[in-house]
Amino acid sequence: MADTLLGPAEIRELAARLGVAPTKKLGQNFLHDPNTIRRIVAAAGLRPDDVALEVGPGLGSLTLGLVGAVRHVHAVEIDPTLAAALPETVAAAHLTVHPADALRVTGDRFDPAPTMLVANLPYNVAVPVVLHLLAELPTLRGGLVMVQKEVADRLVAGPGSKVYGVPSVKLAWYAEAKSAGKVPPAVFWPVPNVDSGLVAFTRREPPAGASRTDVFAVVDAAFAQRRKTLRAALAGWAGGPDRAEQVLRAAGVSPQARGESLTVGEFAAIAAAATLSGSGGKLSPSTGAQPEEVDS
Repeated sequence: MADTLLGPAEIRELAARLGVAPTKKLGQNFLHDPNTIRRIVAAAGLRPDDVALEVGPGLGSLTLGLVGAVRHVHAVEIDPTLAAALPETVAAAHLTVHPADALRVTGDRFDPAPTMLVANLPYNVAVPVVLHLLAELPTLRGGLVMVQKEVADRLVAGPGSKVYGVPSVKLAWYAEAKSAGKVPPAVFWPVPNVDSGLVAFTRREPPAGASRTDVFAVVDAAFAQRRKTLRAALAGWAGGPDRAEQVLRAAGVSPQARGESLTVGEFAAIAAAATLSGSGGKLSPSTGAQPEEVDS
Protein backbone atom coordinates (compact mmCIF):
# COMPACT_ATOMS: atom_id res chain seq x y z
CA MET A 1 0.00 0.00 0.00
CA ALA A 2 1.11 3.56 -0.60
CA ASP A 3 3.08 4.95 2.32
CA THR A 4 1.41 8.37 2.27
CA LEU A 5 -2.34 8.44 2.76
CA LEU A 6 -4.44 11.59 3.00
CA GLY A 7 -5.52 12.84 6.41
CA PRO A 8 -8.06 15.60 7.25
CA ALA A 9 -5.58 18.46 6.78
CA GLU A 10 -4.36 17.16 3.41
CA ILE A 11 -7.92 16.62 2.17
CA ARG A 12 -9.00 20.16 3.02
CA GLU A 13 -5.82 21.67 1.61
CA LEU A 14 -6.21 19.73 -1.63
CA ALA A 15 -9.88 20.70 -1.95
CA ALA A 16 -9.05 24.37 -1.34
CA ARG A 17 -6.28 24.30 -3.94
CA LEU A 18 -8.66 22.80 -6.51
CA GLY A 19 -11.52 25.09 -5.56
CA VAL A 20 -13.63 22.03 -4.80
CA ALA A 21 -16.53 21.95 -2.32
CA PRO A 22 -18.31 18.62 -1.74
CA THR A 23 -21.77 18.63 -3.32
CA LYS A 24 -24.85 16.80 -2.12
CA LYS A 25 -25.98 16.45 -5.74
CA LEU A 26 -23.03 14.14 -6.49
CA GLY A 27 -23.28 12.46 -3.09
CA GLN A 28 -19.74 13.54 -2.22
CA ASN A 29 -18.38 12.72 1.23
CA PHE A 30 -14.59 12.58 1.10
CA LEU A 31 -12.87 9.93 3.20
CA HIS A 32 -9.96 11.34 5.21
CA ASP A 33 -8.96 8.66 7.71
CA PRO A 34 -5.87 6.59 6.79
CA ASN A 35 -6.82 3.77 9.18
CA THR A 36 -10.21 3.39 7.47
CA ILE A 37 -8.47 3.27 4.09
CA ARG A 38 -6.17 0.50 5.32
CA ARG A 39 -9.15 -1.34 6.77
CA ILE A 40 -11.06 -1.19 3.46
CA VAL A 41 -8.10 -2.36 1.38
CA ALA A 42 -7.44 -5.24 3.80
CA ALA A 43 -11.12 -6.26 4.00
CA ALA A 44 -11.42 -6.31 0.20
CA GLY A 45 -9.23 -9.40 0.00
CA LEU A 46 -7.24 -8.04 -2.91
CA ARG A 47 -4.53 -10.03 -4.67
CA PRO A 48 -1.38 -8.46 -6.19
CA ASP A 49 -2.56 -9.43 -9.69
CA ASP A 50 -6.04 -7.90 -9.26
CA VAL A 51 -7.30 -5.00 -11.33
CA ALA A 52 -9.35 -2.73 -9.07
CA LEU A 53 -12.24 -0.58 -10.23
CA GLU A 54 -12.97 2.44 -8.04
CA VAL A 55 -16.06 4.59 -8.53
CA GLY A 56 -16.09 8.14 -7.21
CA PRO A 57 -12.43 8.43 -6.15
CA GLY A 58 -12.96 12.07 -5.23
CA LEU A 59 -9.71 13.54 -3.92
CA GLY A 60 -7.90 10.19 -4.07
CA SER A 61 -7.85 8.88 -0.49
CA LEU A 62 -8.85 5.32 -1.30
CA THR A 63 -7.06 5.42 -4.66
CA LEU A 64 -3.75 5.92 -2.84
CA GLY A 65 -4.44 2.80 -0.81
CA LEU A 66 -5.45 0.75 -3.85
CA VAL A 67 -2.45 1.53 -6.08
CA GLY A 68 -0.16 -0.07 -3.53
CA ALA A 69 -2.18 -3.27 -3.39
CA VAL A 70 -3.04 -4.27 -6.97
CA ARG A 71 -1.64 -4.51 -10.50
CA HIS A 72 -3.83 -1.76 -11.94
CA VAL A 73 -6.51 0.69 -10.78
CA HIS A 74 -9.32 2.12 -12.91
CA ALA A 75 -10.92 5.18 -11.30
CA VAL A 76 -14.26 6.41 -12.67
CA GLU A 77 -14.99 10.01 -11.67
CA ILE A 78 -17.97 12.07 -12.88
CA ASP A 79 -16.62 15.41 -11.59
CA PRO A 80 -14.26 16.75 -14.29
CA THR A 81 -12.21 18.85 -11.87
CA LEU A 82 -11.56 15.89 -9.58
CA ALA A 83 -10.87 13.56 -12.51
CA ALA A 84 -8.26 15.97 -13.91
CA ALA A 85 -6.51 16.38 -10.54
CA LEU A 86 -6.37 12.70 -9.56
CA PRO A 87 -3.24 11.71 -11.56
CA GLU A 88 -1.28 14.46 -9.78
CA THR A 89 -2.42 13.32 -6.32
CA VAL A 90 -1.89 9.65 -7.16
CA ALA A 91 1.21 9.59 -9.32
CA ALA A 92 1.13 5.94 -10.38
CA ALA A 93 1.75 4.54 -13.84
CA HIS A 94 -0.77 1.78 -13.20
CA LEU A 95 -3.68 4.20 -12.58
CA THR A 96 -6.16 4.96 -15.36
CA VAL A 97 -8.64 7.76 -14.70
CA HIS A 98 -11.95 7.68 -16.56
CA PRO A 99 -13.87 10.98 -16.53
CA ALA A 100 -17.32 9.38 -16.83
CA ASP A 101 -20.63 8.51 -15.23
CA ALA A 102 -20.34 5.04 -13.70
CA LEU A 103 -23.98 4.34 -14.60
CA ARG A 104 -23.12 4.68 -18.28
CA VAL A 105 -19.70 3.09 -18.63
CA THR A 106 -19.38 -0.03 -20.74
CA GLY A 107 -17.06 -2.97 -20.30
CA ASP A 108 -14.99 -2.23 -23.42
CA ARG A 109 -13.70 0.97 -21.79
CA PHE A 110 -11.47 -0.90 -19.32
CA ASP A 111 -8.12 -2.43 -20.24
CA PRO A 112 -6.97 -4.42 -18.37
CA ALA A 113 -10.36 -5.80 -17.39
CA PRO A 114 -11.38 -5.10 -13.75
CA THR A 115 -11.47 -8.06 -11.37
CA MET A 116 -12.56 -6.31 -8.14
CA LEU A 117 -14.87 -3.37 -7.41
CA VAL A 118 -13.62 -1.41 -4.39
CA ALA A 119 -15.30 1.92 -3.81
CA ASN A 120 -16.73 4.48 -1.42
CA LEU A 121 -19.90 4.87 -3.45
CA PRO A 122 -21.98 8.05 -3.63
CA TYR A 123 -25.02 7.34 -1.46
CA ASN A 124 -27.59 8.43 -4.03
CA VAL A 125 -26.58 5.97 -6.77
CA ALA A 126 -24.95 3.11 -4.86
CA VAL A 127 -27.39 0.31 -5.72
CA PRO A 128 -27.79 1.04 -9.45
CA VAL A 129 -24.02 1.49 -9.84
CA VAL A 130 -23.24 -1.90 -8.28
CA LEU A 131 -25.90 -3.67 -10.37
CA HIS A 132 -24.84 -1.93 -13.59
CA LEU A 133 -21.17 -2.79 -13.13
CA LEU A 134 -21.87 -6.44 -12.28
CA ALA A 135 -24.00 -6.70 -15.43
CA GLU A 136 -21.46 -4.89 -17.60
CA LEU A 137 -18.27 -6.49 -16.26
CA PRO A 138 -18.41 -10.29 -16.06
CA THR A 139 -14.70 -10.22 -15.21
CA LEU A 140 -15.47 -8.87 -11.71
CA ARG A 141 -14.90 -11.70 -9.25
CA GLY A 142 -16.16 -9.66 -6.33
CA GLY A 143 -15.69 -6.48 -4.42
CA LEU A 144 -16.10 -4.36 -1.33
CA VAL A 145 -18.23 -1.23 -1.38
CA MET A 146 -18.97 1.38 1.26
CA VAL A 147 -22.54 2.64 1.20
CA GLN A 148 -25.05 4.17 3.58
CA LYS A 149 -25.59 1.70 6.45
CA GLU A 150 -29.29 1.41 5.64
CA VAL A 151 -28.47 0.48 2.05
CA ALA A 152 -25.80 -1.97 3.20
CA ASP A 153 -28.39 -3.72 5.38
CA ARG A 154 -30.70 -4.09 2.37
CA LEU A 155 -27.99 -5.40 0.08
CA VAL A 156 -27.03 -8.21 2.47
CA ALA A 157 -30.54 -9.02 3.73
CA GLY A 158 -31.95 -12.53 3.29
CA PRO A 159 -35.52 -13.71 2.69
CA GLY A 160 -37.83 -12.95 5.59
CA SER A 161 -35.97 -9.84 6.71
CA LYS A 162 -37.95 -6.62 6.94
CA VAL A 163 -35.40 -4.89 4.74
CA TYR A 164 -35.17 -7.67 2.13
CA GLY A 165 -36.23 -6.27 -1.21
CA VAL A 166 -35.30 -5.54 -4.81
CA PRO A 167 -31.62 -4.68 -4.10
CA SER A 168 -31.18 -7.82 -1.98
CA VAL A 169 -32.53 -10.14 -4.67
CA LYS A 170 -30.81 -8.49 -7.62
CA LEU A 171 -27.41 -8.50 -5.94
CA ALA A 172 -28.02 -12.14 -4.95
CA TRP A 173 -28.52 -12.93 -8.65
CA TYR A 174 -24.88 -12.03 -9.26
CA ALA A 175 -23.13 -12.64 -5.99
CA GLU A 176 -23.08 -13.79 -2.41
CA ALA A 177 -22.98 -10.70 -0.20
CA LYS A 178 -22.17 -10.18 3.47
CA SER A 179 -21.63 -7.29 5.84
CA ALA A 180 -17.99 -6.33 6.41
CA GLY A 181 -18.59 -3.85 9.21
CA LYS A 182 -19.71 -0.33 10.02
CA VAL A 183 -17.92 2.97 9.37
CA PRO A 184 -18.60 6.02 11.59
CA PRO A 185 -19.48 9.46 10.14
CA ALA A 186 -16.40 11.15 11.64
CA VAL A 187 -14.02 9.74 9.00
CA PHE A 188 -15.69 11.79 6.24
CA TRP A 189 -15.69 15.42 5.16
CA PRO A 190 -18.32 16.73 5.27
CA VAL A 191 -19.57 14.56 8.13
CA PRO A 192 -22.73 12.71 6.98
CA ASN A 193 -25.65 12.36 9.37
CA VAL A 194 -25.71 8.57 8.99
CA ASP A 195 -23.38 5.64 9.52
CA SER A 196 -21.86 3.87 6.54
CA GLY A 197 -21.58 0.14 6.02
CA LEU A 198 -19.14 -2.09 4.16
CA VAL A 199 -20.58 -4.78 1.88
CA ALA A 200 -18.33 -7.56 0.60
CA PHE A 201 -19.52 -9.72 -2.27
CA THR A 202 -18.23 -12.69 -4.25
CA ARG A 203 -19.60 -13.46 -7.69
CA ARG A 204 -21.28 -16.80 -8.25
CA GLU A 205 -23.15 -18.50 -11.07
CA PRO A 206 -26.68 -17.12 -11.39
CA PRO A 207 -29.68 -19.44 -10.98
CA ALA A 208 -30.34 -21.54 -14.06
CA GLY A 209 -33.53 -21.73 -16.09
CA ALA A 210 -34.36 -18.11 -16.90
CA SER A 211 -32.68 -14.95 -18.16
CA ARG A 212 -31.73 -12.09 -15.87
CA THR A 213 -34.20 -9.81 -17.65
CA ASP A 214 -37.10 -12.22 -17.06
CA VAL A 215 -36.16 -12.85 -13.43
CA PHE A 216 -35.76 -9.15 -12.66
CA ALA A 217 -39.20 -8.48 -14.18
CA VAL A 218 -40.72 -10.95 -11.69
CA VAL A 219 -38.76 -9.38 -8.83
CA ASP A 220 -39.90 -5.87 -9.76
CA ALA A 221 -43.53 -7.01 -9.97
CA ALA A 222 -43.41 -8.88 -6.66
CA PHE A 223 -41.99 -5.96 -4.71
CA ALA A 224 -44.00 -3.23 -6.42
CA GLN A 225 -46.84 -4.49 -4.20
CA ARG A 226 -44.82 -6.20 -1.51
CA ARG A 227 -47.66 -6.38 1.05
CA LYS A 228 -49.79 -8.44 -1.33
CA THR A 229 -49.63 -12.17 -1.90
CA LEU A 230 -47.75 -13.22 -5.01
CA ARG A 231 -51.02 -14.32 -6.60
CA ALA A 232 -52.17 -10.70 -6.46
CA ALA A 233 -48.81 -8.96 -6.90
CA LEU A 234 -47.94 -10.92 -10.05
CA ALA A 235 -51.40 -10.67 -11.63
CA GLY A 236 -50.46 -7.80 -13.93
CA TRP A 237 -47.24 -9.49 -14.96
CA ALA A 238 -48.80 -12.91 -15.58
CA GLY A 239 -52.05 -11.83 -17.23
CA GLY A 240 -54.44 -12.21 -14.30
CA PRO A 241 -54.46 -13.67 -10.77
CA ASP A 242 -55.52 -17.15 -11.92
CA ARG A 243 -52.72 -17.25 -14.44
CA ALA A 244 -50.29 -16.05 -11.76
CA GLU A 245 -51.44 -18.87 -9.49
CA GLN A 246 -50.89 -21.48 -12.20
CA VAL A 247 -47.35 -20.22 -12.84
CA LEU A 248 -46.56 -20.10 -9.11
CA ARG A 249 -47.81 -23.64 -8.53
CA ALA A 250 -45.80 -24.86 -11.54
CA ALA A 251 -42.74 -23.23 -9.97
CA GLY A 252 -43.40 -24.91 -6.62
CA VAL A 253 -44.15 -21.59 -4.89
CA SER A 254 -47.23 -20.97 -2.75
CA PRO A 255 -49.58 -18.40 -4.35
CA GLN A 256 -50.18 -17.06 -0.83
CA ALA A 257 -46.49 -16.33 -0.23
CA ARG A 258 -45.11 -12.81 -0.46
CA GLY A 259 -42.07 -11.69 -2.38
CA GLU A 260 -40.11 -10.93 0.77
CA SER A 261 -40.05 -14.65 1.64
CA LEU A 262 -38.56 -15.90 -1.65
CA THR A 263 -34.96 -16.65 -2.56
CA VAL A 264 -33.48 -15.53 -5.88
CA GLY A 265 -33.65 -19.18 -6.96
CA GLU A 266 -37.41 -19.22 -6.38
CA PHE A 267 -37.84 -16.02 -8.40
CA ALA A 268 -35.88 -17.71 -11.19
CA ALA A 269 -38.15 -20.75 -10.96
CA ILE A 270 -41.21 -18.51 -11.38
CA ALA A 271 -39.71 -16.83 -14.45
CA ALA A 272 -38.80 -20.24 -15.91
CA ALA A 273 -42.31 -21.61 -15.29
CA ALA A 274 -43.84 -18.55 -16.96
CA THR A 275 -41.62 -19.02 -20.01
CA LEU A 276 -42.60 -22.68 -20.30
CA SER A 277 -46.30 -21.82 -20.08
CA GLY A 278 -46.07 -18.85 -22.39
CA SER A 279 -47.19 -16.25 -19.87
CA GLY A 280 -45.60 -13.44 -17.92
CA GLY A 281 -43.40 -10.56 -18.87
CA LYS A 282 -46.16 -8.04 -19.38
CA LEU A 283 -44.34 -5.49 -17.23
CA SER A 284 -41.32 -3.65 -18.57
CA PRO A 285 -38.26 -5.73 -17.72
CA SER A 286 -35.66 -3.98 -15.63
CA THR A 287 -32.02 -4.52 -14.82
CA GLY A 288 -31.55 -1.22 -13.06
CA ALA A 289 -32.77 0.55 -9.96
CA GLN A 290 -36.42 0.83 -9.02
CA PRO A 291 -37.91 3.27 -6.51
CA GLU A 292 -38.34 0.39 -4.04
CA GLU A 293 -34.58 -0.07 -4.05
CA VAL A 294 -34.12 3.20 -2.24
CA ASP A 295 -37.31 3.87 -0.36
CA SER A 296 -38.84 0.65 0.88
